[in-house]
Amino acid sequence: MGLSNPTHILMVAAIALLVFGARRLPEVGRSLGEGMRGFRDSLQGETAPAPALPAPVQEEPAPPA
Repeated sequence: MGLSNPTHILMVAAIALLVFGARRLPEVGRSLGEGMRGFRDSLQGETAPAPALPAPVQEEPAPPA
């Protein structure tokens, strides 16, 4: 029982190929990997560096009329 048998792994791969198709399978694998990486990082408490925000533009006050 389980996925230790190569026949079971081939069956699961064939079903995934039929369900998702050959074109979408790499995309599904990539998104699954990114999701697992994000989940693991959140469990370890690691955070991605925050994107740098542009410095606010300060306007000079208008001269009094």
